[in-house]
This record gives sequence, structure tokens and C-alpha cells, in this order.
Amino acid sequence: MQPVMNNTKWRELQTAMYELEEVDTRWRTRCVDNGFVSAWDGEWFYHFSEGGYAYIEWVEIRVESEREREIVLSLLKKIHVPGEVTEHGFKVFGYVPVGQTVEYL
Repeated sequence: MQPVMNNTKWRELQTAMYELEEVDTRWRTRCVDNGFVSAWDGEWFYHFSEGGYAYIEWVEIRVESEREREIVLSLLKKIHVPGEVTEHGFKVFGYVPVGQTVEYL
């Protein structure tokens, strides 16, 4: 796996999501070392950075409506993170397999 995010970009994402007042997003992460997927959480300030960012393979961000989708997508495009649109929201990648290309939102 090769990293596509660094601590600065993770903090930028975390801060932007924390400061987003009009949308109450939930998130979950996958650990790059053991594949563990966390439970859905809504607390961006402390919980998201607990333990650091080094092991986040990806974070999924769930939205509940088209309006929320538009707001979050606009924010993700503004901070320019590697990721994709999913059925229920977005996935932002911290790592991708070596040689795999990744699109940026």
C-alpha cells in the first residue's frame, strides 16, 4: 500500500468536517494494518484523530440527503482529497494499492 494522504491533509479534512455546522455527518475508518472497520461515529474533534492518522486506509463519510451530499462534496473538492463518491456518501483514501491510480474529489 502507498500513502496518498499526510497528517496535514487529514487535519484539514477533520477541521473542515468539524466546522461544518449545517450537516451532521457520520464517519467510519478502516485500519491499513489489520482491516478493522470502526463503528460509525459522529464526533470529528477528538475521536477522529484519536491514535493519529497513520493507520487510516480510508474514511467513509455518510450523508443523509442530496442537500448534504452537495454540501460535503463541495467541501471535499475545496480541500482536494483522494476519494470517490459512494452510494451513501464518500470515501476518502489514506492508502491505495501500489500502482493503483486514484481520483481526487
